[in-house]
Amino acid sequence: MLPLLSSMDSIHKLLNIVLPLISLFSLFIFLPAILLFKISSSILRSIFSENVSGKVVLITGASSGIGEHLAYEYAKGGACLVLVARREMQLQEVACKARRLGSPDVIVESGDVSKMEDCKRFVDAALNHFGKLDHLVNNAGIVPVCMFEDATNVNDFAQIMNINFWGSVYCTHFAIPHLRKSRGKITVVASMAQWCPVPRASIYCASKGALVSFYETLRAEVGSDIGITIVAPGLIDSEITKSESKSKAKMDNFPVESTEGCTKAIFKSICRGDRYLIEPAWVRMIHLWNLLCPEAVESFIRWVLITRLNNNSNPTHNSGQLKAD
Repeated sequence: MLPLLSSMDSIHKLLNIVLPLISLFSLFIFLPAILLFKISSSILRSIFSENVSGKVVLITGASSGIGEHLAYEYAKGGACLVLVARREMQLQEVACKARRLGSPDVIVESGDVSKMEDCKRFVDAALNHFGKLDHLVNNAGIVPVCMFEDATNVNDFAQIMNINFWGSVYCTHFAIPHLRKSRGKITVVASMAQWCPVPRASIYCASKGALVSFYETLRAEVGSDIGITIVAPGLIDSEITKSESKSKAKMDNFPVESTEGCTKAIFKSICRGDRYLIEPAWVRMIHLWNLLCPEAVESFIRWVLITRLNNNSNPTHNSGQLKAD
C-alpha cells in the first residue's frame, strides 16, 4: 500500500509542474479560436433567438421586481404565464397587466416555494391548465441583512436557504420531466454575491453560491435536453433597494440598474439560450478582479461597507430582512 501511495504522490507532483505549463501553452494556441467560436455562436444565437409565442412559462417571485417585469417581457412575446408568489393580490395585478401586454392566458398560484408540496402544486397547475411546460424561471428569494456574529439565532438562517436554494431545487425537480418533453429551459436568478463577498449578507451569498453550483452540475447531467441560463444581477431597482432595510445593508451609494433594463437583458439572454448572464455588463469587471486579486476586492469591499461607514457613524450592526418574493 505504501509504495502505491508514494507512486501517486509522485504523479501529483509531476502534474503540479507539467499541467500548468501545458494549460498555458494550450491557451496561447487555442484561445483566439475559442474566442472566435464564442463570438460567432453568440451572434448566431442572437439571430435565431427563441420565439416564446404560445410557450408556457412558470415564474416564481412574480409579484414584484425582476419576476414581475420578466412576466411583462414574456407577455409582450405572447407567452402563456403561470405566476407564483406569496402575495396573491399583487400577483393578480401583475396578471392583469400581463394580459394587457399580450399574454393570451395567465393563471395565478399563491404559495411558498420553501414548501415542497406548494412547488409541486405550481407545476401541476401549469400542466393541468396548459398541458405542458416550456420555461421555468426560478426567481423567488429573500435577502437577510445581518452581521453573522450578531445573529441571535443561527437557526433563523435555515429559512434563507429554504427559499433561496431549496425553493428553486423543488420547482426544478418537479418540472424537469416536463421540460425534457418540451426541450425547454430553466432560468435561475442568482446574484453577483455568489462570487463577491458582501458584508452583512453572508448567508445570502452562501445561498446564491449553492444555487449556481447546483445548476452548473445539473446542466452537466441533463445535457442538451434542457437549456439552463444562470443570471447574476448586480443591484437592481426593486423593493429590495427601495426598502428601509436597504440602509441597513449599507448599499445606498452603490449604482442601481433599473428593473426594466435588467429584465430586458435577462429575457434576451434566455431567448438566445445563453449559459450565463452578468447584468449590468460592468459587474463582470468585479468578477475578473475577484478572480485575479481576491484580496484587493475583499479589502476594498470591507473598507466601503464596514470601515468607512463605521468611521462616519456609530458602529452599530443592523439586522433585518429584505424581501423579494
